[in-house]
Amino acid sequence: MSRWLAIAVLALSAASCAGGTAPSERIQAERVQQRSRWGTSSVFTPARTGVADAVGTHFGIRRDPVQPFAYSHRIHLANELLCTDCHQGVESGPIAGIPGINTCMTCHAAIATDQPLVQTMAEMQSQGRDFAWQRVYDYPREAHVRFEHAPHVRAKVECSTCHGDMRQQDVAQRVVDMDMAFCVNCHKQKQASNDCLTCHY
Repeated sequence: MSRWLAIAVLALSAASCAGGTAPSERIQAERVQQRSRWGTSSVFTPARTGVADAVGTHFGIRRDPVQPFAYSHRIHLANELLCTDCHQGVESGPIAGIPGINTCMTCHAAIATDQPLVQTMAEMQSQGRDFAWQRVYDYPREAHVRFEHAPHVRAKVECSTCHGDMRQQDVAQRVVDMDMAFCVNCHKQKQASNDCLTCHY
């Protein structure tokens, strides 16, 4: 019996290594297939695109992206900046836009120039380097979701509806799980269309 078990294990090992695909690539492909199969169910959402995220959320553990530095939304909003000052695409296009270093240095060329972080930013700008921000919210391509910020802004949907109160956040965190139920309920409250093609392609 043990000999047959050993043969089965060897056969499975050989099959898993066949085809010239590295294990890491194979695992990544499996994850993509899983995301495609699960889509945007109530479990797997833009903020929870995998099993680890879903289990973590169940137990109250969130895995927020690691950012290049602890940018404080709280401090900037307390100084009366608007969301649109930095996220300049939010009123005109599908994406809000993650601000690059040139946007930051528009103000910081003259503000807080004695701060080490601002000095580092100025050096990065002079070298043509930029931040490697990590997206906090995103929809997997396989979900076929077409979300545009501009119509939501025109409908006077507050940023905090989807992103939480940024005045209380230093580093941006996943606050709202924007699953299908969340979006449908909001559309009902706002008397917006819930036709499938409004959000999906």
